[in-house]
Amino acid sequence: MGVSREQAAENRRAIVAAAEKLFRERGVDAVGLAELMKAAGFTQGGFYNHFKSKDALVAAVMDKALAEGGETVAAVVDQARSAGADAPGVDTPGADALEQHIRTYLSPEHRADIDAGCPLSGFAGDARRLDDESRAAYAGGLAAYLDQIATVFEARGEKSSRAKAIALFSGMVGTLVLSRAVADVAPALADEILGEGRQHLLDTTALQQGKHGRARSRTR
Repeated sequence: MGVSREQAAENRRAIVAAAEKLFRERGVDAVGLAELMKAAGFTQGGFYNHFKSKDALVAAVMDKALAEGGETVAAVVDQARSAGADAPGVDTPGADALEQHIRTYLSPEHRADIDAGCPLSGFAGDARRLDDESRAAYAGGLAAYLDQIATVFEARGEKSSRAKAIALFSGMVGTLVLSRAVADVAPALADEILGEGRQHLLDTTALQQGKHGRARSRTR
């Protein structure tokens, strides 16, 4: 007796979810079909009922992760912009948006959240080795993320918002990836990288808006 369409869709979602977890933890190339199907609760033989190839599964994982990551970023940035607009002593809407977002992104909690953290940093090491469809999905998610950050710079009345978004996010991802890379074997170094990288980006975004006194006070 065959499974219903609804059950087939649920099985597919379970495979994608299991694959995403394993891919984030160990990298795409290190995970075989037998292992990921076992993690999803199915036999390897059932894989091709849902996907034509592992590349097709990777593309589905990338689409899911980046869509969810994009929704999270949009919600965080919108909330931060609203808070910045209503904050006492803040003259420009979104003035505190980047500060809040940087602190959240470069926090110990986000560093530890490998399974569900930002997919752009989580899959940064794998992206260049993926198939064309998956790389295109990653690039699209990256472009959308940069657009979100650029809107905050625009709300602050700053020029070159796209260039600033690229520079800022590159620093955020680099800080997070390096801190994660040594967190297990050198926790003090990992914390130092996370803290110094976070502070530098906070100071930089404050100075760009002309908050010189505020930026200096954070570095004392």
